[in-house]
Amino acid sequence: MSGFGFLFESIVNAFKLIFSGDAQVYSAVSVSLQVSCTSAVLCTIVGVPAGFALAVGRFRGRQLVITLLNTLMALPTVVVGLFIYAFITRRSIIGPLDLLFTKKAMILGQFVLALPIVIALTNSAISSLDKSVRETAVTLGAGRLHTSFAMLWEGRFAVMAAVTAAFGRVIGEVGISMMLGGNIAAHTRNITTAIALETSKGEFAFGMALGIILLLIALGMNFLLRYLQGRGES
Repeated sequence: MSGFGFLFESIVNAFKLIFSGDAQVYSAVSVSLQVSCTSAVLCTIVGVPAGFALAVGRFRGRQLVITLLNTLMALPTVVVGLFIYAFITRRSIIGPLDLLFTKKAMILGQFVLALPIVIALTNSAISSLDKSVRETAVTLGAGRLHTSFAMLWEGRFAVMAAVTAAFGRVIGEVGISMMLGGNIAAHTRNITTAIALETSKGEFAFGMALGIILLLIALGMNFLLRYLQGRGES
């Protein structure tokens, strides 16, 4: 069979797996969505306020913090996995919590991976706002809290983009999921680890099915962001 014929057959079989509701395929999808959505929400809760504080605050070492965050945005996933593994392995101080090879460990690792992205991009979004936004709010008698909300509202689409970027980073990573989740079937095996495993076993159609679903999730998130931005501009 030619290379094109093999690819075509794999794509056809991949769609058959998707539309047949294959349990293994959708188990991996479920784990990915559970873990990545949870880590993205946690990053939003912590990262957006931290990024805002970094943007409006003035303190010694601020530029160093920004440089460090920009560096951490490109941190390899296996490095994050390695450090978190060292903290949660059963021989560590918090080893008795039995976090290793669980979804909680994967969430923790993805949180550490994505948090610098949310903080750095939120900082950039708020820093780039026109100064008149803050000045107008203060002139109208808004307190510090209301002024902060006004600035966040004005930069909401850039902040949404930051969260979307963080979600895209975590749902497509493989190093953290493999090292901290252990790739346990029906438990911690997600889209990316399943693709790596099944493709290495020669199950190319299975890996292709998960790859298509991963692409659709990424496209869906970006279309949603564009839709919200369009609604906001109209």
